[in-house]
Amino acid sequence: MLILKKILLFFALIFLFESSYSQSRYQFYGKEDVKQKLPFKLINNLIVIPVQVNGQDLSFILDTGVNKTILFNLSDKDSIGLNQVRRIKLKGLGNGKPVHALISKNNNFRVSKIVNYNEDLYVILREDLNFSAKMGVAIHGIIGYNLLKDVIVKINYKTKTLTFYNPKKYEVKPCRKCETFDLKFFRNKPYINTAIQLDTIGEKLTDTKLLIDSGGSDALWLFEETKEDIKTPKKFFNDILGEGLSGTIYGNRSKVPKFVLGKYVIKEPTVSFLDTTTTVNARVFKDRNGSIGGAILRRFKVWLDYPNKKVVFKKNSSLKKGFYYNMSGLIVVYDGQQLIKEEEQVAVKNPFGLSSSSELTSDSDVFSFVSKFSYNFKPLFKIQEVIEGSPAHEVGLLKDDVITKINGKSAHLYTLDEINGMFVLEPNLKVTLEIERDGIPYKYKFKLKRRI
Repeated sequence: MLILKKILLFFALIFLFESSYSQSRYQFYGKEDVKQKLPFKLINNLIVIPVQVNGQDLSFILDTGVNKTILFNLSDKDSIGLNQVRRIKLKGLGNGKPVHALISKNNNFRVSKIVNYNEDLYVILREDLNFSAKMGVAIHGIIGYNLLKDVIVKINYKTKTLTFYNPKKYEVKPCRKCETFDLKFFRNKPYINTAIQLDTIGEKLTDTKLLIDSGGSDALWLFEETKEDIKTPKKFFNDILGEGLSGTIYGNRSKVPKFVLGKYVIKEPTVSFLDTTTTVNARVFKDRNGSIGGAILRRFKVWLDYPNKKVVFKKNSSLKKGFYYNMSGLIVVYDGQQLIKEEEQVAVKNPFGLSSSSELTSDSDVFSFVSKFSYNFKPLFKIQEVIEGSPAHEVGLLKDDVITKINGKSAHLYTLDEINGMFVLEPNLKVTLEIERDGIPYKYKFKLKRRI
């Protein structure tokens, strides 16, 4: 999927300038020390959970692709006290230079009723790293290994719930319909063995070792040149895949015939073949061939068992659904709030007892319907980018157009995730957009179209 430009895909961070060896640990507390259940938001295939940091309630992405806890984009309302702070530099994906950051030690973290009183926190000092606009909700940071190493977690993408189990009290239940894999860790990131059919001719499968990356919204990443068979198919399109910690990520988008996850066969998943230069840090683990992202993970119920180095998959009802890229050519972002006038019909008692067709009567009273108006702040969405040659581009939609209605429904009644989700439903689906450009309203119609 092209939506959100995959900014959140690229936090497989390599810390070149700082290593931390603190003995921080998450522990269950209270009477419910066997398991804790936590609802999450699923946005663009990413898991967003509430995390309390030094007493402040924040929102983090649960990301198996990161080995450090990272904080960014705090507003004045979200400001928190940080302990034992000093400056460092970090290097991640992208072709830019290392970025300035802070490391803060001995912070108090709480996830549900699981606490850590000695968490290291890395604070990114990049003002342009604004995930909230791309997600449509406030995103303050990402958390991964530091939490997951101390728990066993079941991710239920259908019910949007996480269940954290205490490893000391967890009992493994037999599951004949499940598939269990051994986890191999490199720099505290989990890898499993899979297989991919890359050629449309024949049934040859190529063995691959992939990172489990719940912080990636794509289905698959593959790294060319890590194996002879891994190369971009003939049908592809080049694209900016997103922004990493150290700059822009480039690559080719395509599809492959088949992805094999144990006994599960997933047909025609979307794949991004990443540019070698901007992903050099992701290739430090020489055995790695790519990643499995949220577009595949969400088709399963997943048990992550870091303490015992296991992961378990059980398919859900979405396993056989198709994979599509953004077929509109639009990149839509949240752009703050706007004041909307809303009308509501309210029944009021008629003191004169007169009745009309627009009035409601009871045995003793007569009520009239009147319009009540209120002004409320609602989300504002705008077009950040229009891909050249796309259906949206061909009908005349432009960058910075403000979206007012989608298929006849006011845009503010949707979430950003719902809007982006419309563009990956199915080919030939009709979309009607009403927009404002320099204060003038326009209306456009187009059909979603496959790019490959």
